[in-house]
Amino acid sequence: MFEYGGFILIDIIATAESYAQAESLLNAGVDTLYVGGHPFGLRLPQALSLEEINRIICLAHSYGKKVTVACNALMHNEQIGQLTPYLSQLAEIGADAVTIGDPGAIFVLKELGLPLSFIYDAGTLVTSAEQVAFWVGQGASGAVAARELTLTELIAMQQLLDQPIEVQVYGPTCIHQSGRPLLTNYYNYTGNPGQVDKPDGLYLRDPKNPDSQYPIFEDQDGTHIFSTEDLSLVGQLKIMHDQGLNTWKLDGVLLRGERFVQIVALFDEARHAIESGAFVPESFCNRLAKLQPASRPLGTGFYLKNPEDVH
Repeated sequence: MFEYGGFILIDIIATAESYAQAESLLNAGVDTLYVGGHPFGLRLPQALSLEEINRIICLAHSYGKKVTVACNALMHNEQIGQLTPYLSQLAEIGADAVTIGDPGAIFVLKELGLPLSFIYDAGTLVTSAEQVAFWVGQGASGAVAARELTLTELIAMQQLLDQPIEVQVYGPTCIHQSGRPLLTNYYNYTGNPGQVDKPDGLYLRDPKNPDSQYPIFEDQDGTHIFSTEDLSLVGQLKIMHDQGLNTWKLDGVLLRGERFVQIVALFDEARHAIESGAFVPESFCNRLAKLQPASRPLGTGFYLKNPEDVH
């Protein structure tokens, strides 16, 4: 979130799966690219090497844009042991910020004294302004809000804080993550070997709802299960802007390639329409529906619910 002449500017963050997509996203209007790699970053469209991240940072900086690197894993001893050289190299290649939710990782970052900003990202734990304020006191420059919060709660949080609260405005929601290889274990148990990674398009199904499809995949960091719908707050963007929620995250973990870029470009167009007073939510909702894959319905998740109905 940036301020110019007293006017709060909207910051669009988007995941990038490659250098080529990063360039397309920058041309589509993205302000901050979100990337990362194993074993520190979770639920990314593609795990990238430091060399690939370096190239993307150089590219983004040539556009005058930023790169945030995911270090959002809950870390074990061996990961903490590898973290110091990783963070040092990120600082050296000019990463603008990292997302961290593990207090041990935050301790390591602070102990190193690197010129590397951190954004507090502890998943479902980021549910109050007071918690964010605590981590701001520890050096955080902002926070990633829990996806289970309602807009009412998010607005109340942001009004109590000077630092930006990042809100996911598009993409799937992770509803379960395990560090264990659950799919591999399942195939071993059944004696029917199968592929477990993202391109295989595996789903779980609720026995009570034969039409339900919960995407599931396994990677080096464990097993990840996602919501049946993709979140979309395109119809609520002006309300968010009016209430100070101006840091928008678009997640392409399940949507590869050019279609994700087109959706990001649509949100950038919505941003400009809001800033110029020409935003018509119904038009942008209809256009997003045409870009959205037929297999992934759109929904608003918890955001439009009454907080009393969620808790």
